Amino acid sequence: MATPNLFLIYVTDVERSTRFYSDLFEMEPVTITPRYVPFELAPGVLFALWSGRGDTVTTATPRTSELGLMLPGSASGVDDCFAAWTAKGVIVIEEPHEDVFGRTFVVADPDGNLIRVSPID
Repeated sequence: MATPNLFLIYVTDVERSTRFYSDLFEMEPVTITPRYVPFELAPGVLFALWSGRGDTVTTATPRTSELGLMLPGSASGVDDCFAAWTAKGVIVIEEPHEDVFGRTFVVADPDGNLIRVSPID
């Protein structure tokens, strides 16, 4: 059976979002097109920005999913990531705190898409 290998994030401004995610994750996209920008997470697995639905997706659209970054190591690694990202000016949704799976925080991209950082399960 096939497994998912493409994760799309709807954005209203693909250039702005490309700069945001390139800086935040310190990675470059595979390619850049006017409405679609993929980043390779692992061989054959892409995270992509998509502005092709910009006419129906706005910053006011509620975001009900999260992009997750699970970090190896201790809770201090999550706190270090939070400090680095807040220095870059991210929008903080949830400050670092303890949850059932460990230390975590949530930020948002310029369109309100949520990004959660937590320890590796």
